[in-house]
Amino acid sequence: MNYGHLHYFWVAAKAGGIMRAAEQLHTAPQTLSTQIKLLEEHLGLKLFRRSGRHLALTEMGSVVLGYADGIFALGAELEGAARQARSGPRTLDFRVGVADSVTKAVAYRLLEPALDVPEPVRLICGEGKLPDLLSQLALNRLDLVIADEPMPRRVSVKAFNHALGSSAMTFFCAPKLKTWLKRPFPQCLDGAPMLVQAASTAIRQQFDSWLSRRGIHPRVIAEFEDGALMKAFGREGRGVFMAPTVLEAEIQAQYGVKVIGRSDDLVEEFYAISVERRITHPCVVAISRAARGQLFGA
Repeated sequence: MNYGHLHYFWVAAKAGGIMRAAEQLHTAPQTLSTQIKLLEEHLGLKLFRRSGRHLALTEMGSVVLGYADGIFALGAELEGAARQARSGPRTLDFRVGVADSVTKAVAYRLLEPALDVPEPVRLICGEGKLPDLLSQLALNRLDLVIADEPMPRRVSVKAFNHALGSSAMTFFCAPKLKTWLKRPFPQCLDGAPMLVQAASTAIRQQFDSWLSRRGIHPRVIAEFEDGALMKAFGREGRGVFMAPTVLEAEIQAQYGVKVIGRSDDLVEEFYAISVERRITHPCVVAISRAARGQLFGA
């Protein structure tokens, strides 16, 4: 592939037309059109179509644009790395995507060891839905994805699951609400106001089955994608909520809530997903060692 042709296409797609792209590239519109046609001939695909007086991307044009974004983003990173090498000690960019279902406190404790590796590190951290993060991982826009479930088998991304550890679940509530819960755990949850994780999360699906097996029917007051917001509601006495046992002391101290029970049958798992079959990235090595030896090992 001629990457010069790909670059012309990329600029034209971003600029929204041949004339604007030609101005940005300081070249003739005819030259630009010819270069894009050569790319289309090479790929055997039409990348643009007429839409009135303007050009619009075809379906495959949008796909090619996605790949071009990744290619030229890596090129910009290469230039940045070269500038850093000329100017002083190299800073390692570590790009991480955290699935939005992962508790933020756990994500912090998992990622913190990455900042303690010997070489300078710049952590670039984003959040999103797991399928979207895996797509970015496949395009080399991320070095690692932190998730509370392994990569689904149906996802056609060449990446590998690295288990970091797991935690049982603890149930919490505000002190006033605890005085209202008279029966022992877990029967005290029957009819109790409950704050729960979103239905799409792995732990919520476990929880629903756990309740069903025990014939327990809490009153679900609210569902949350944001765990911090759920705990804020719990702090105000709006309902019982659950969180990983590894955070038990931290949650009690931060939110002023009390433990009403624990369950080893409910287990939240955490994974590092990367394109490496065998972990070699220094930041991922640090995360894996700390998770297995300190956070979950303890």
